Amino acid sequence: MSKPNMSRLHNAIDLLGKLVAFDTTSKNSNLGLIHFVRDYLAQYGIESTLFHDETGQKANLLATIGPKGVPGIALSGHTDVVPALETTWISPAFELTERDGKLFGRGSADMKGFSACALAMIPELVKRDLAIPFHLCLSYDEEVGCIGVGSMVDHLAAMDTPPRLAVIGEPTDMKVINGQKGKYSMRVGVTGTAGHSSFAPNHVNAIEYASRAINLIAQQARDFEENGPFDDDFTVPHSTMLTTTIGGGTATNVTPDYCEFTFEIRHLPDHDAEKVIADLQATIMETLDAEMKAKADDTGFSFEKIFSYPGMGDCSDAAGFAYVRNIIPEISGKVSYGSEGGVFEKQGNIPSIICGPGSIKQAHKPNEFIEISQIEECLDFLEALTDQAIAA
Repeated sequence: MSKPNMSRLHNAIDLLGKLVAFDTTSKNSNLGLIHFVRDYLAQYGIESTLFHDETGQKANLLATIGPKGVPGIALSGHTDVVPALETTWISPAFELTERDGKLFGRGSADMKGFSACALAMIPELVKRDLAIPFHLCLSYDEEVGCIGVGSMVDHLAAMDTPPRLAVIGEPTDMKVINGQKGKYSMRVGVTGTAGHSSFAPNHVNAIEYASRAINLIAQQARDFEENGPFDDDFTVPHSTMLTTTIGGGTATNVTPDYCEFTFEIRHLPDHDAEKVIADLQATIMETLDAEMKAKADDTGFSFEKIFSYPGMGDCSDAAGFAYVRNIIPEISGKVSYGSEGGVFEKQGNIPSIICGPGSIKQAHKPNEFIEISQIEECLDFLEALTDQAIAA
């Protein structure tokens, strides 16, 4: 790692402190942070475009630095964070605190650290004679299913010269991740009939039918594990499927008339999750639902999609990958957790990688932190990427 630019490093840490101070837990508005970034960019003559959600209380921000009419690089970060309700926080969760070369605070690693580094580069970017543009992309509601970024990605894809590469700044210890699983999450309602449990054979037990459906999900998961498809570059080399929550019943002496559970599939990028879900749903309706209705017409299963996001494939053959190949030549593998990379790739047709400061091991935990050395490495990476943009 090169000798750090102390002024730039200080600026990045100062900006990270300001970003962390905004409580952008997904249930909250992110407009305070978004307006702060908009005003910061305006100081350097950079205009921002905001894409609001239906409530008007959340927004994506898109800002372009550099020439128009040529394909460039998107630098993407989400603004929302997971809750910080744990009682084991040593310092305030939304106040950046430095201890032992680490910066503590909710979102410091996941993933305001990357956004702070990108913003710290702005004073230099506006001075450079860039041959290609950088598109700063800040999104909302990534933590609840990557549901916010789509409007901004659609805008980028519709440009005459969309980005050639998107760098998703999730925490990877500044290693290039070149693949990510997608996710499909479902909610299932099971309606039976209630009555005194001593007459159980006369009723339709919602929990029992739910358990039989859950067993089908477990069988499908075992089939993935045994028969694939497989990709050994992933930390878990096959798609996974499991039930994640369940609730039902009213009392120990009442046959339960309702049960609800959720399940998910985390799938390899080229594995058709929609078909898996559709086939499972058809099996449940043709067998379990039909059996229930034979006993009582107003019973059965209902299905609701909670959210989904696509997987991100290998883009090492894409032209835009050359920008990072010369900086970090080694690809570190593929991950099973989610990011907005799949949305950029599948919805926007923008090749994407994941590369950002901090460790995913610190994400979603009390006393989340990012090492200052990781901030330095990210700034070095962005400087090298800027050099590539000048030489393009």
